[in-house]
Amino acid sequence: MIAHRISVLAAVVAAFVTGFIVTPASAAEIESAIARGGKLYDNWYKELKMERPDSAHPSYPASGKYPKQSWRCKECHGWDYKGKDGMLAKGDHNVGIKGITGAAGKDPAAIGAILKDKTHGYDKLGEKDIADLALFVSKGQSDMGKFIDLAAAKPKGNAAKGEVYYNTLCAGCHGVDGKKVSTGAAVGALKDDPWQLLHKAFNGQPAEAMPALRSLDPAIAADIVAYSQTLPQ
Repeated sequence: MIAHRISVLAAVVAAFVTGFIVTPASAAEIESAIARGGKLYDNWYKELKMERPDSAHPSYPASGKYPKQSWRCKECHGWDYKGKDGMLAKGDHNVGIKGITGAAGKDPAAIGAILKDKTHGYDKLGEKDIADLALFVSKGQSDMGKFIDLAAAKPKGNAAKGEVYYNTLCAGCHGVDGKKVSTGAAVGALKDDPWQLLHKAFNGQPAEAMPALRSLDPAIAADIVAYSQTLPQ
């Protein structure tokens, strides 16, 4: 009887251990795909090392002032994903187009179909590119209102903590002063656009080996953006 009970207990433990090991391994990791989708949202042709389309996006209004940037999702929908109702409302990048927040939580396959329709026209992107971008729209949008004050255009993070994070996570590539940048502006030069910094902190920089911090506590990225306000332009 005792031997039987021991064998049963051993079988239960083995089943538990097997399930504990196999289940996580079989689960699909999607955060890296979401982060890649965020980089495609930022600048898909740069991320894919393609030439920028010569003509303006067909849905970009003729009154828009930045037709050369019109194929970038962020140009019409904003770094905060709210389009005309968010951070774009105050500047000359506002072309009256709504954001993508309404698509949060939607079926990525349905979003992918929209990306390829006549309004969006992203037929230049491959199937994986569409899938990653749709996954970002569905599951990767961050509520930037939690981290950035829209009215003041200032981050709400803790700059003191951000200094520690920046110096250990970012300074190796960007430099302690934020000016060691291979492409684009110095980190401090974007202090008036904390939404852009936060988007890139979460998802990385297109076509660059910049780590995406979205799998970490989002407060870390928010604190880094707060500290970036102190860096020289």
